[in-house]
Amino acid sequence: MAQDKELIFLSYNIYHGEDPYQPGKSNIQDIAELIKRIRPDLIALQEVDSMTNRTRGFNEGERKNLVMELEKATGLKGFFAKAIDFSEGGYGEAILSRYPAEFEKVQLPIPKGGEERSMAIAHVNLPDGSKLSFAATHLCHQFEENRTAQAAAISDLLSGLQVPVVLAGDFNFESDEKGYSVLSKDFKDAALEFGNIQETYSSKTPEIRIDYFWLDRNTKWEIISMEALDVEFSDHKPIVITIKIR
Repeated sequence: MAQDKELIFLSYNIYHGEDPYQPGKSNIQDIAELIKRIRPDLIALQEVDSMTNRTRGFNEGERKNLVMELEKATGLKGFFAKAIDFSEGGYGEAILSRYPAEFEKVQLPIPKGGEERSMAIAHVNLPDGSKLSFAATHLCHQFEENRTAQAAAISDLLSGLQVPVVLAGDFNFESDEKGYSVLSKDFKDAALEFGNIQETYSSKTPEIRIDYFWLDRNTKWEIISMEALDVEFSDHKPIVITIKIR
């Protein structure tokens, strides 16, 4: 049964695959090594490039599909949810999964305009035959109105699923913003529940928490561990959670 197995989840804003503190240097190999060390079951990635000209700058002049690069390096199955066309390629969210899954992309509302945003969802078949849905997103960095509308759309969609739901990503808000309250109606803030709230941005000088795991309120979760990792491969810290379903 799923409740007999600990599940590990990782969420990471990867800064389009480039080391923010060493421009021109790829961070993908470092991230792949981190993934292999942690061995997460599911991973939410934000700021993911796919075949953009930008990736030429840190890949010896060759455009790269970053999801495919991480698939090859880790052996996990990847899915890319493009949010926008960018630099003659795509830019958006991604999920990596250790288990078979059906993937889908949801485009999120932008009532105030600005950059389009997406959510990736993996409907996962766990080894014991049970199911879980894992959603990954990156909310608007420009307008609070957009973040609030996006949080509402996400909550409306995911709260209707009849399986345990984990939501992860870079939400670009702190806990005093309306979008946080909107999500809190249907989801638990995992770090708050576990009692280990840590700043996630920036990785060099962490001052704010904008990266989260959310757990649906209809499932009985046991949080084994939850932490933000002290690595500087990106400008965000990766966050990792280990849970059981009760």
